[in-house]
Amino acid sequence: MNLDDYKAGFNQQQYQYQSFSPEPINHAWEISDIEIQSLLSEADRALGELNAFSQLVPDVDFFIRMHITKEATQSSRIEGTQTNMEEALLGEQDIDPEQRDDWREVQNYTQAINTAIARLDDLMLANRLLKEAHQILMQGVRGETKLPGEFRNSQNWIGVSLKNASFVPPHHEEVAELMSDLEKFIHNDELKVPHLIKIAITHYQFETIHPFLDGNGRLGRLMIALYFANFGLLHKPALYLSDYFERNKTQYIDHLMAVRESNKIKPWLVFFLYGVRETAENSIQVFKDIVTLRQRLDKEVLPHFSTRRQQNAQSLMQELYQSPVISIKNVVELLGLRHNTAAALVSDFVAHGVLHELTEKKRNRIYWFRDYLSIFIGDGN
Repeated sequence: MNLDDYKAGFNQQQYQYQSFSPEPINHAWEISDIEIQSLLSEADRALGELNAFSQLVPDVDFFIRMHITKEATQSSRIEGTQTNMEEALLGEQDIDPEQRDDWREVQNYTQAINTAIARLDDLMLANRLLKEAHQILMQGVRGETKLPGEFRNSQNWIGVSLKNASFVPPHHEEVAELMSDLEKFIHNDELKVPHLIKIAITHYQFETIHPFLDGNGRLGRLMIALYFANFGLLHKPALYLSDYFERNKTQYIDHLMAVRESNKIKPWLVFFLYGVRETAENSIQVFKDIVTLRQRLDKEVLPHFSTRRQQNAQSLMQELYQSPVISIKNVVELLGLRHNTAAALVSDFVAHGVLHELTEKKRNRIYWFRDYLSIFIGDGN
């Protein structure tokens, strides 16, 4: 099917309202549009460069953790949470009680990504895995009573009420069949649809089906990362689109709605591919900036420590790349030091501008590796 012939679906009368029934997507697609082909080529090139960098950077898994934290923060922010990246790296005891619900949603997202990617070792990207990830997303937070891990058994909607909804997804009796079609589309190798186009179509279709009572936006964005991992498109999970979606939130929502209302799938594909290219290029720059920062600190800071204290300084530096928000108590536990020794080490890191105080407490102070974390925060936090 040519993109010009695409039909998103149709409105179906239900009792006192209309729901939207999307057309199945597991069929042939003809992607011959020159603009899309050009953007697809540019996005693929950027992904190739990102792959190369992710294999060259030492201890890359440390930095992947920061990418995942940022993804969890930004994807949750699209849904209205206020937790920022610095707070996401704190322990629950350091979060104000009134902000803990938002913080838990971000933690759940992080756990869902990590668990689902690990599960891909023995499960493919399919409805079973999506249900498992959804259950993790919903544990102990708003929505925990809305059938976590199960497709919905009632009508849902986007908006303040069903009567005044901006969008009403398909009737719940259609969900299982539509999700089965989506699963088949993901794994249908005979279609010869480029992976990035497939991801864009899959994400749109998932958000349109809205198969769960809550958490669809977060899970639909998480599914993009799972697709990359499932098909080995990246050697390391270093590309996450939620920051791009959050910074362009109005366009993101408008493009999805334009597909449903006017069959305008090309602008959505263009928006999505541009996001992949931009995000890959930004991730490459993040790796470059990390390497530059690391070289500077190795040259300008670590030599200031005596031979006797060099091992502790290097060990703390290594820990900070994994956990850039830290307390003296953390240093005691991580490095096995006495409290006074850990406090002196942190004090020296503050004096050399590596650590900065994040909280204004007299006791149990929290410090952050500001120059490092700022590389990831950019304009997104």
